[in-house]
Amino acid sequence: MEKERGFQKQYGSLERTDPAEYAAKTAQSLLFLYTDEEGVVSMADSTVTADNIEGELFKIERIREVLVRRESELRYMMDDIQLCKEITRLKKELQKLVSIPDKDKSNEDRHREEELLQHIHKLVETRDFLVDDVEFERLREREEDKEMADFLQMKFPTNYTKK
Repeated sequence: MEKERGFQKQYGSLERTDPAEYAAKTAQSLLFLYTDEEGVVSMADSTVTADNIEGELFKIERIREVLVRRESELRYMMDDIQLCKEITRLKKELQKLVSIPDKDKSNEDRHREEELLQHIHKLVETRDFLVDDVEFERLREREEDKEMADFLQMKFPTNYTKK
């Protein structure tokens, strides 16, 4: 199904999941209604423990965090691409003005050169801040990952293995 949609590349650290297979597994393990001997209706089958459910919730939360991080990373990438395109466009315009001999330049040309230089400088600074933000986010995420791994190792010592 993914090939039909044109999804050929896999990004990030997530494994591909067949939606039909996942839905079948989920339906089999969690979504049936059961009635115990006292007539209490439960959504979980009797083989699923609270620890299993809690572990599954942690996994889902982790996947959500990975997706949010990936979205943020893609937004940074889009911003970077837009800044680079604009810088390139302005540099081309500046190059045209610089190629005009000084004696043939009008005051308007000189003024436009200055404007272009200032604008390019401003965009380069903006891109530098963007790169710094990305690095800060990576360091923060690495620390969060370490804290989460430590927590999960403590909470689920036998079920959790570090990747």
